[in-house]
This record gives sequence, C-alpha cells and structure tokens, in this order.
Amino acid sequence: MKRLIHFCILCGFVGNSFAQTETFDLVTYTVPKGWKKRPAESAVQFSKEDAAKGTYCLIKLYKAVPGTPSSKENFDLAWISLVKEKVTVSVAPEMQPAATENGWEVQSGYAPFENEGEKGIVLLVTSSGYNKMVNLVILTNTDAYEKDMASFIESITLKKQTQTTNKSSSTYEKNAQEISAAKKDGFAFTTTNFDDGWNSTVQEDWVEVTKGNIKVLLHYPKEGTIFAADPGPLTNAAWNILVAPRYRDIKNYKTSSIITYHRPYLGMGYATENVTGKNVFIVFFRQGNSGWLEFIAPDKNSFMQQYKFDPETIQWDSNTDLLIPLANMVGYNKFAVAASDLKGKWTSDFTGIQQLYNVYTGQYAGMNMNQSNEEFIFNAGNSYNWKLLVVNGMVGNAKFTEEKSAGQFTVPNNWQIYFSKIETGPRTFSAFWSCIKGARVLNLLDANAPGSGIYTKYGLAK
Repeated sequence: MKRLIHFCILCGFVGNSFAQTETFDLVTYTVPKGWKKRPAESAVQFSKEDAAKGTYCLIKLYKAVPGTPSSKENFDLAWISLVKEKVTVSVAPEMQPAATENGWEVQSGYAPFENEGEKGIVLLVTSSGYNKMVNLVILTNTDAYEKDMASFIESITLKKQTQTTNKSSSTYEKNAQEISAAKKDGFAFTTTNFDDGWNSTVQEDWVEVTKGNIKVLLHYPKEGTIFAADPGPLTNAAWNILVAPRYRDIKNYKTSSIITYHRPYLGMGYATENVTGKNVFIVFFRQGNSGWLEFIAPDKNSFMQQYKFDPETIQWDSNTDLLIPLANMVGYNKFAVAASDLKGKWTSDFTGIQQLYNVYTGQYAGMNMNQSNEEFIFNAGNSYNWKLLVVNGMVGNAKFTEEKSAGQFTVPNNWQIYFSKIETGPRTFSAFWSCIKGARVLNLLDANAPGSGIYTKYGLAK
C-alpha cells in the first residue's frame, strides 16, 4: 500500500492529460474505464469495488474554494474538513515533498484510517494557487486499483489562472470606473469580488464598493455625523463633513426623507470631483442604525438604471421599498477570514433590562436583567479558549452561569471557522470581517443553527 501511495503522490497534479478528457471546474482529467461517476455541485466522485473480495477505491475531486497564501495551511485545513471529519484518522499525515507547476503548489500526504470497522489508506492532495485551493481525496483498502489511481492522478492538469484577491466568482470584468487600491491593514483579505459583480475594497475612511460606472462609499462612523436632529440639519451636517470637502461646484443640492419607523435620510446634488475633475451625480443616504452611504454616478440616469428610482422625486410619503437596494449596500462591508487574522481576545457583550410595574396598582415591581459576555482567545498553533458568562434574573436575585471550552480551530474555506469544541462538541461558524476606522469587527453565526441570520459581532479587546 505504501508503495502505491508514494507512486501516486510523485505523479502529483502536474501530469499531462491523454486520450479523451473531462473537465470539472478548474481541473482537466481522464477517467479510467469501468469506474462509476457521481457528479455533484461541489465535487465529482469516482468509485470502483469488488464486492466479493470486499475491496474498493473512491476518488473525490473537489471544486476550487478560496485559499490562504500558504499551501501547507491550505492542506492542514483540508485535512481537517475533508478527511478527519469523514473518517477516523489517529495519526498525522505522512507528508511528501511539495511540487510547483503553472503557479500551483501541491502539498500531499496520507495516513491509515478506520471507518465503521473498515481500515484503509486516505490520501489528500491539495493544490494551492491564485488565492484558491483544489483538493483531491482518495480512500482505498487495496492495491488492486494502483494502475487506475496512478493514471487518473497523472492525467490531471489545472488551469493557469489570472491572479486576483479573494475572488468569489470565476469571471471578472474590469470596472469602467477606476477601483482604488485597497488599504493594507494587516489582514489577509482587503478585497472581495462578489458573484453579483460588486467589488469591495478596504479604504482609510470607508469601504469602497464598485460596479460598472457606479461607486458607493460605505463611510465609517465619524464624530458630528450622527446626532438627534431633523432630517435637513442632520443630513447637511454629515454632508459637510463626509462629502463636500472632496468636491467643488456643488449644484442643485437638496435633502429629503420619508416618514417611517426606520426614517431614511437623503441628500443629493451635482458636483465636480476635486481629484479627477469629473462631473458626477451624488446621492447621500442613511437609514436606521446604518452609517452614511455615498453613491457616486456619472449622471442621474446611470444611478436610476442601477437603483430603479429617481431620488429627486422622493418626499415624506414615498414608498420606502424604493430605498431597499440602497440600504442593502451595507452588506458589502464584508471580507473573508484567514487563520492568520485570528489573534488575541475578541469579545461580545449584551445587556437587556426590563422595568416591571404592577398592572393593578401601577407601583414599581423591580427590574429584570439579562447580561452576557462571550470571548474567544486565539492563541499560537491554532489553539483557542472560549468563555461565556451569563447573568439573568431579578436584580437582587440574579443567577450567574459560566461555560468554558478550549481546543483547535481551523478556517476551512475563508468564510467559516471550525472549533473542535464549544460547550459539548465541535461547532462551525459562518464568519466574515467588517471594517470600521482603524479596526475590524469579527462577525460569527452558528452555521448549523443560523436562526434569524443575525451575526454576533466581536471586537478586539485591548
């Protein structure tokens, strides 16, 4: 068995395909004759077995997913999510020398496994490049399919890619409007290219989101831009701080709002950009607890083509549904997570208080309190400590509860974090970073129990 594994790994992901080939995602390969094929959206699987002898071989090729700059880190993440979560492996994989071809670096290793009493060998080959990784997993309990396995691996070629940063779509069209270079802030990902064509970059004072000839600035909170006031004075004050200094010759400026629960405020006008000298149409927007958003288009018609309404016609009784596409832009303050980002203590606090009164007498009946503090401490070697403190009950008779866990974490696909133990067992969280001035916020949501879909936000403790 070991001879077979060494031979297969030496073939690597760099061979030339021959005979009739197939393509799955970024990979071209030749399938040995007589193998059963089972395609799926995220992977394609090939298998062969001898029921009489109880022998089998299973080959599973996975679709490319976002990866970190480190090929070994990608292999380690894939080993946990694609191997250890599927079968029982009691030892670390025996690694083979890395190989590089066409910008792809291959890390490979194997180990004995056990699954429901069956024993065999599992082989993982992870090919990393262009901020992506492609994984191949082989499970077998026999040398009988050595020739077919070797032929399959030898036939594999990966497409050479154009280098991009955290690209979440396989196609990309350059924006007609220039995209500002992302600000380097010490995190692995400072750009996100969304599947719907919007592209976000981290900037000093905002997140810049672009698509075609539309640019949207998701401004970070700034003193003097949010305070209790009527729509006109508040919008004017925020405009003068966040918008006006970057333009000249501002014309036809006006403000408006809609009277509703999440009262949306708008400012708009025509102006000339100080830096480029271009004439643009600007819409300035805020709703509820969101920050200020600045929409920049070459003219009003371009804005209307994208957002399907004329902002200059908005008044107090307009339909608030018109502004939903504007409000949804806050969701583009979203950046992928790498394991190297997770350092130090990240905490989240919650406090809720209820003042109680007797329904018959109207007299004060006490106060009910709910408080919680949750923290993740990320240590060296991908280890962590987790703690949750909860206090609830009537003031003077509140109860205190504490839960603790510790273990290893991984980042299997840059949008999730896997923890080996939270309370009673392993747990995977959907995860992303959002940006504020000079810092990031960690957003986590239990992937298996998303509930309302609202992420819990964690800040870095000093």
